[in-house]
Amino acid sequence: MLSRFAMVLACCNTAIWAAETEADRRLFQLQDVFELEHASDPQVSPDGKHVVYVRNAMDIMTDRAISTLWVAATDGKAHRPLTTGSRHDQSPRWSPDGTRIAYVGKDGDRSHVFCRWIASGETARMTGNLTETPMDLAWSPDGEWLAFSMLVENKPKPFVDLPAKPKGATWAEPFTVIRNMRYRADGSGYLKDGFRHLFVIPADGGTPRQVTTGDFHHAGHFAWSHDGESLIVSANREKEWARQPRESDLFEVSLKDGAYRQLTDRNGPDESPAVSPDGKLIAWVGFEDRYLGYQVALLSVMNRDGSNKRVLNTTFDRSFESPVWSDDSQGVYVQYDDQGVTHVGYLNLEGQVQKVASHVGGVTLGRPYSSGSFSMQAGTVAYTSGTVLRPADVSVTRSGGKPRQLTELNDDLFGHKTLGKVEDFYFESSVAARKIHAWLVYPPNFDSKKKYPLILEIHGGPFANYGSRFSTEVQLYAAAGYVVLYVNPQGSTSYGEDFANLIHHKYPADDYHDLMSAVDVVIKRGFVDSKNLFVTGGSGGGILTAWIVGKTNRFRAAVSAKPVINWYSFALTSDGYPYFSKYWFPAQPWDKPEEYLKRSPISLVGNVKTPTMLMTGEEDYRTPISESEQFYAALQLRNIDTALVRVPGASHGIVARPSRLMVKVAHILKWFEMYRLP
Repeated sequence: MLSRFAMVLACCNTAIWAAETEADRRLFQLQDVFELEHASDPQVSPDGKHVVYVRNAMDIMTDRAISTLWVAATDGKAHRPLTTGSRHDQSPRWSPDGTRIAYVGKDGDRSHVFCRWIASGETARMTGNLTETPMDLAWSPDGEWLAFSMLVENKPKPFVDLPAKPKGATWAEPFTVIRNMRYRADGSGYLKDGFRHLFVIPADGGTPRQVTTGDFHHAGHFAWSHDGESLIVSANREKEWARQPRESDLFEVSLKDGAYRQLTDRNGPDESPAVSPDGKLIAWVGFEDRYLGYQVALLSVMNRDGSNKRVLNTTFDRSFESPVWSDDSQGVYVQYDDQGVTHVGYLNLEGQVQKVASHVGGVTLGRPYSSGSFSMQAGTVAYTSGTVLRPADVSVTRSGGKPRQLTELNDDLFGHKTLGKVEDFYFESSVAARKIHAWLVYPPNFDSKKKYPLILEIHGGPFANYGSRFSTEVQLYAAAGYVVLYVNPQGSTSYGEDFANLIHHKYPADDYHDLMSAVDVVIKRGFVDSKNLFVTGGSGGGILTAWIVGKTNRFRAAVSAKPVINWYSFALTSDGYPYFSKYWFPAQPWDKPEEYLKRSPISLVGNVKTPTMLMTGEEDYRTPISESEQFYAALQLRNIDTALVRVPGASHGIVARPSRLMVKVAHILKWFEMYRLP
């Protein structure tokens, strides 16, 4: 028998495909989700003349994202596929001499390291019997070795000794005994016992050799030493590492004997090491932990031996990530967000910041979050470039030069469609006359003389930002005839550490007032029907949606996706429970329960009159579905019209599969249409 959600999904699909034949095909439609493509992980060749990247598309038959590798010439004159086999190819990395590209791909059901020779087009599998997925692929400077990280599973002894079952007997599955601090992770489920370690293999393939040791995780970006004799890695090798969610240091690990040498020792994260081409300096990002909800990640450098540590710029109030040294070892390229726009910048060794490229992103297709990546070789910077009307393409630039876009992956889809115009603006919040950044998306073929319904769409995080980026969900709302408003209220990143920490130990704080001020400003423009207001958001946006309906009845209907409803229960059931109570609250929930209750939407449920839908993945371990169930039960007890949408197999992201993105939007629009006035 079909589940209720499966029946709804089947009905939605039937209605969607039937309606499309009658719809204006020049508008963005639900089924167009399957036609979206985007670029990711662009990597410049050592001579700066080519870029290999991951081309991501949607397979409508399997309802899965697929990925292959493509290469484009930086002069814009050539663009061709490199791989067509597994359709799950990721992490392309050029060999130092530019003759080969290593990457991670599928062979059957398992992931392996592959290598493609550029001149001949031959491809070979480089790894033998891997039991887990290799990640963080990197070539040694001399091109003789490849390094990667991989989970090494521990096989725990049975907790109890039991009598053997009789031959041929069928008994129930054995009990699972959990004793680890962190035992599950959103998107991964219940974790295997084990730790991520670094491995190396010869560049001609062979048996992986484990380099790092101990019951500690060694994951994320790492770097080869200039001489290729050691690896620089970020790890927390303290005894109490599981209780220190932000702590990590940089270590040098010898390939010869596995000896460790600690390079940093401050209280806080030290991550993403990068060794200068001349081998004299190491750059990395991190900060001294002050236990704030949000802290700016600073760029630091030190001598190769760990001496003379210094922060390059203490006044540039934005977080840096992904450091890459310039070819002459005189500066570092980084990625950062500023006022809802993601940039590539360059810092010289005196800490002066120069903007190199803007509008990096377009990789998160659902909502307009910051995203994207870049690489640099031979003075050429390649990056994922997105706009409000297009997901990520590949662009290149040289410092001070004009960007060149190398791909147009979605022009075949959007070239004949009319999308909603996107406009950003600033306004003054009713709280402290604070300047707040917002975006307005107009329905296609907008007529200022008409009155339109409005959807307030709220970002999650809460330490995150929306911006001038493509959003499938927002454009589909606009195509359905809504004006869509999204805002970066206080707590949003990319406006400095102080602005983000206005919600420290206070969230939802005054975000409600920022959001209501934004709605009021838009209504005054005259084209929004003030009696047809709707609100939705996910994660932190789901929290604020539930908070809003407890504060006001001005919205006709609401959809709260994957919210926290009760901070007390969330703090002890989320996969990040070692982190949240430590950084987002002044004490543990049993020590100050009133701090948790007064900031919980459940405390306002007695005020709610707005019809409210709750939507959460059944395998969401970040904001578990029990949070939504609490609000649903409370609204049912109060006889408020409500719906609980359970998404089978979905984690916190919900929209990992193309159909889920489509059906999520369909459910939200249907709920709003049920309460929309003529």
